[in-house]
Amino acid sequence: MTQQRQYDVLVIGSGAAGLTLALHLASDLRVAVLSKGQLSEGSTFWAQGGVAAVLDDTDTVDAHVQDTLIAGGGLCHEDAVRQIVGDSRDAIGWLIEQGVPFTRERREDGSESDDFHLTREGGHSHRRIIHAADATGAAIFNTLLQRAEEHANIELLDNRVAVDLITTQKLGRDGNQCLGAYILNRSTGHVETVAARFTVLATGGASKVYLYTSNPDSASGDGIAMAWRAGCRVANMEFNQFHPTCLYHPKAKSFLVTEALRGEGALLRLPNGERFMPRFDERAELAPRDIVARAIDHEMKRLGLDCVYLDITHKPADFIRSHFPTVHERCLAFGIDITKEPIPVVPAAHYTCGGVMVDSSGRTDVEQLYAIGETSFTGLHGANRMASNSLLECIVYGRAASSAILDKLANTKMPENLPNWDESQVTDSDEDVIISHNWDELRRFMWDYVGIVRTSKRLQRAKHRVDMLRGEIHEFYSNYRVSRDLLELRNLALVADLIIRSAMLRHESRGLHYTLDFPAQLDEALDTILQPPSAGD
Repeated sequence: MTQQRQYDVLVIGSGAAGLTLALHLASDLRVAVLSKGQLSEGSTFWAQGGVAAVLDDTDTVDAHVQDTLIAGGGLCHEDAVRQIVGDSRDAIGWLIEQGVPFTRERREDGSESDDFHLTREGGHSHRRIIHAADATGAAIFNTLLQRAEEHANIELLDNRVAVDLITTQKLGRDGNQCLGAYILNRSTGHVETVAARFTVLATGGASKVYLYTSNPDSASGDGIAMAWRAGCRVANMEFNQFHPTCLYHPKAKSFLVTEALRGEGALLRLPNGERFMPRFDERAELAPRDIVARAIDHEMKRLGLDCVYLDITHKPADFIRSHFPTVHERCLAFGIDITKEPIPVVPAAHYTCGGVMVDSSGRTDVEQLYAIGETSFTGLHGANRMASNSLLECIVYGRAASSAILDKLANTKMPENLPNWDESQVTDSDEDVIISHNWDELRRFMWDYVGIVRTSKRLQRAKHRVDMLRGEIHEFYSNYRVSRDLLELRNLALVADLIIRSAMLRHESRGLHYTLDFPAQLDEALDTILQPPSAGD
């Protein structure tokens, strides 16, 4: 018998957004938090830079809002930006209350002061990035996880992969409400039915759709794909941010070299030592990420380079080791001493700026279904995410969605009579090579055809390939037992299709979407919104 579970709130994803929401609800409700693998597998744990917030007396909400609007290329929703930035001080205050060990200023005698150290990153006009050395994500994640583990009403379930959402529309009932989800228990190999009064998608982004990425393997767009199949609109999927500086080394899988290095004076150089960023933008190394990534891509293609170099050797060695211990230690493990030699770097897919359309509280188009964090499209990022705004968005929307859920609590009953997952007609696969081949092919053509620089012909080729792949994957999904690899491939192929379709609709170059066929920017900035034909498609 397939197991059925019931919770007041089912949170799919265990990063900053999901844990923030869970902690705000656990006093009143039973909450389950799901992770596909180990709880630390998501992107939050690996985020290095910090959290952007208005904390300094010389900084203002208006200045932070204006910086974000400029970086977003005219597509930010100013009401969402103001909501998130306006709540930044309270959000950081809550993190400090939870015990997040943010880095403090040092006095001349070496002791810690009461003031927090703030750094500056690309696109910001002020020092407003609060951080925990260069491993802020890990500090936030570990603290929130510890608080969640201490709470009796939060059940943390690892090695669980969401298969699909359960909705009234899919079951042939009235309306379109989310009733829970089918969840693959990787330990038993069976799919469990989880009923929930509210379901929250906090699964992160979809950068694993590209061959080179700074993201962990879990960033396969699961929440976006499940929401689309349930009947939710998605927006601005063509805007995938490429981080300019991922460590280039054959054994350094997905290691991101934090933007804070450039904030503290690191310079980008060609192999001959020449700086090149001043030729592309007056802000040079502190230009927004899309400009820096395109400049690196241009120089690599122009000169046939495998990588460029990020150089901070002109700073004192003690400064480098104290400010960037994680980068220093990781590079040293690969034989690179960043106090003495530059770091080889390449751009890599980093952040999904589009996602599931939500309102100011994280509500989606499907009742009782919320989306928060990188999975969602709030309007904050526009055509290009500004550094360190994303962790802030996770905390602010985790808090906002929890308030909205509490407001609806009295009128939302526990779903009843949910059918179990039917696996009677499927068999175990003896052809898993198909999954690995399709996975590799998908990520390669997305990198080649839908990468940093695009053309209409490349996009048409990508669309043709993804249509064929989705057909093959659907046939495989219909006939064999589900596995994590198959579910992620299915979701990635759908998200790739949404990215390609969105890119084909934007006949201009704006922010992260740069096409040689439409190099100019249109006078009017419009979101790209895709409407699913029907739930389950």
